[in-house]
Amino acid sequence: MTRESSGADDARDTHFGFRSVPEAEKQGHVDAVFDRVARRYDLMNDLMSGGLHRLWKDALIAWLAPPKTGAGWSVLDVAGGTGDIALRIAEAAPAAEITVLDINPNMLDVGEARARKRGLAGRLTFVEGNAEEIGLPDQAFDAYTIAFGIRNVTHIDRALAEAYRVLRPGGRFLCLEFSPVDMPMLDRIYDLYSFNVIPAMGRLVAGDAEPYRYLVESIRRFPDRETFAGMIEAAGFSRVSYRCLSGGIAVLHSGWRI
Repeated sequence: MTRESSGADDARDTHFGFRSVPEAEKQGHVDAVFDRVARRYDLMNDLMSGGLHRLWKDALIAWLAPPKTGAGWSVLDVAGGTGDIALRIAEAAPAAEITVLDINPNMLDVGEARARKRGLAGRLTFVEGNAEEIGLPDQAFDAYTIAFGIRNVTHIDRALAEAYRVLRPGGRFLCLEFSPVDMPMLDRIYDLYSFNVIPAMGRLVAGDAEPYRYLVESIRRFPDRETFAGMIEAAGFSRVSYRCLSGGIAVLHSGWRI
């Protein structure tokens, strides 16, 4: 198990939840959020999804369908520091070559510890780096996965361009992300739960409501599923499609580099 490094930056204003911040400062704010929740990341996702994130991640692996036999198939899991997706892939595809990239070293520490605990340390390579500037070779991977991470990057278009760059022809892009809910009644219930219950539970269980408040707000600022699908196509991907999960609370997006 090894760790390497890379990075990115910019100016102008962008959003951090419902706040406007200089682009150059957003990554620092996001890092601070994940520094505070790294050790309780699974708990954070349980609070935000009512535990459904585990089923959604299983759905990602099922749609990815990693090969169970044969060496040489490689996957890059971005913003996957704690190893939630990568460990699932390792168990589903014993011969897969798996690289986990995350900008936050505290998240990577959690993932490395989890890999050791499961006896999978030798199967995963952990890389410290930015989704907008991955710093790995062109056309190096057969698959690129990212779960609940792309809404936290400053420039989504750059992250998608990097995903396209590092995939081989025939490679698969899969993104699992929360989505603005537009189903009548469910949207009201979801807003009530998100803005009132989740921060309160974060304060009660984790002793800190602010990271949970930002994460709820960041979902509302993320593009709707059709807009995001268009962004994936604009990055060069073909056969772009998506699957709504749990009434559209989360969405799986797929694209191929042809």
